[in-house]
Amino acid sequence: MPSTSALLQVWAGQDIEAFDTPRKVVALTFDGGASGEAVESILATLETYRVPATFFVTGAFARAYPGSVTAMAAAGHPVGNHSDTHPYFTQTTNEEIRAELAAAERSISALTGATTTPLFRFPYGDLTDLDIRVVNAAGYIPVRWTVDTLGWKGTSAGITTSVVRQRVLDRLRPGQIVLMHVGAHPEDNSTLDADALPGIIEDLRARGYGFTTLPDLLDDAL
Repeated sequence: MPSTSALLQVWAGQDIEAFDTPRKVVALTFDGGASGEAVESILATLETYRVPATFFVTGAFARAYPGSVTAMAAAGHPVGNHSDTHPYFTQTTNEEIRAELAAAERSISALTGATTTPLFRFPYGDLTDLDIRVVNAAGYIPVRWTVDTLGWKGTSAGITTSVVRQRVLDRLRPGQIVLMHVGAHPEDNSTLDADALPGIIEDLRARGYGFTTLPDLLDDAL
């Protein structure tokens, strides 16, 4: 595995939205912050279909759902840093950003047995160029997304599993990064991303696509 410093030489200054690759592969990614109701279902689907994924969790999530984070890592899925308390980084000082990263790393790595570096995702996708530099200096490469399924909006916002699946297909390309979430909607209790996941996998495989992890795509650049 390439060193973090080698990867940073290639990816510094970027908040990656997609990867330029000739391979017909997609990276499924799942964020964990507020709740973890769908983790078990998501992991079961990934195991059934033999699909790798990448997870980003907050330190607070790791402390609230330690078994879920342990299960992600035990299943072989990389687990990245999504900050400790999910603040808006554009409203956070550099010192506070460094503290957020360090606190999350402590909580997550204690469960996974592995560092979260270099995987990081900005809370809310909220950032400045300076924020990227601060994150890079801490050893992290920010990874955004090519498409947000909007499953997190729930059925109360008119989102359905069909909408989730179609959004992925509408932005399909080699090196696509799909953003999904592991929690339930706080009001309607829907878990649309988990419910749509089998269909997403089948849709993409029917179009000749396979699946990979973010570390694999980051390494491709070296």
